[in-house]
Amino acid sequence: MTQAIPSTDVTKTEFGFWIYLMTDLILFATLFATYAVLKNNTFGGPGGHELFNMPFVLTETMLLLTSSYTSGLGILAAHRLDKRKVLLWFGITALLGLAFVSMELYEFHHLYVEGNSWRRSGFLSAFFTLVGTHGLHISIGLLWMTTLLVKVYRKGLSTATIRKLSLLSMFWHFLDVVWIFIFTIVYLIGVA
Repeated sequence: MTQAIPSTDVTKTEFGFWIYLMTDLILFATLFATYAVLKNNTFGGPGGHELFNMPFVLTETMLLLTSSYTSGLGILAAHRLDKRKVLLWFGITALLGLAFVSMELYEFHHLYVEGNSWRRSGFLSAFFTLVGTHGLHISIGLLWMTTLLVKVYRKGLSTATIRKLSLLSMFWHFLDVVWIFIFTIVYLIGVA
């Protein structure tokens, strides 16, 4: 059954979510500024050009960008009230996001095992904090997505659920934009 939501509630919810995204933007801007200040403080250790595996990071990037596309397809299906396609597209989005987080954890583990943890230098501390904060956001998004998919599976699509899926999709796209900046500023410039 579709529930009608008063437009003022939707407007307040969307406005509140935009405020949340702006606070997240400030958080990431601060982390980028910190990284920019510390990126050359390697304390005699390796820098990005010695540590980063660009084909690996490009694969991560393609996974996340593809997940943004499938999230968009999921929203289109939600607006058509196609429960099956919503579950399909957001399920694929979740799998791609999980693959991305797994690759990020593998990269962190690999750096740590080689002695390049966040404690080695200011550069690595800033790197782990910035990239790790993004990964934490992706993980929270995956938890949110899983919860909504279970709800859609059990109860179907309602106006409230579609709104929540739309906010989730907006959050997911925001994280993709943040990743593009991480990919460019941290990885591409880091190997130059």
